[in-house]
Formats: sequence, structure tokens, C-alpha cells
Amino acid sequence: MPTLTVENFGTFEVPAGKRLVLALIDEAGVDQLHACGGNCRCTTCRVEFIEGEPEMMTEAEKNKLAERGLTGVRLSCQILCDHDMTVRAISRLEGSGRTDPGPRPEPEIHPTPVWVKK
Repeated sequence: MPTLTVENFGTFEVPAGKRLVLALIDEAGVDQLHACGGNCRCTTCRVEFIEGEPEMMTEAEKNKLAERGLTGVRLSCQILCDHDMTVRAISRLEGSGRTDPGPRPEPEIHPTPVWVKK
């Protein structure tokens, strides 16, 4: 099982292949935002990698980050936990002014992933 370390939350074992957004919620107990339900439409599920950033990303994530002009962050809804990683949760319900984090993301990445080099 890969380990997920979340700054200020701790280190957690995560089922291999689980979406990072769900691991943040379920295993780490982070109040992670995911306003679009984990469908790579809103960028509210942003995280910063401290260690273990994946070298690949979905084409949808690459395009969405470019569209929004975002650098230095990744979209947790588009990442699978398949190795050890350390992240900073930067997009949380606390302090966001939102009433809820968004609809729960499905277990599979949406849209269907096309993997590309980041």
C-alpha cells in the first residue's frame, strides 16, 4: 500500500490506485474541496506536492491547468495513489466560504484519462 503524507495531517496508508482526492478525504480526513465532483472542471481540488509528484498527468488536467494559468499545483481528482507521496492540502472547505466541499467524486478518474508527460 502506498503512503500518503499530508502536511499538518499525518501519514496514511492508502489503497493502491485510489484517487488522491478520495484518499485526502477518506484516509487523511482533509476537508478537501471538489466542487465539480472530481470531473476536472473547476480546479478546487488543488494540492501542492512536497515529494513524490507523479511524472504523468491526464490530458484533461494539463489542459485545465493551462486554461486557468495555474503552475506549481496539481488536481487531486486526476491523480492515482500508486506510490508514496507528500502533499500540502491548499484547497480546503475551511475558510473557503462554501457551504460544502462538493459532490463526492466517483472512484474512477473522469473524464476517462489519457496519460501524458507533465
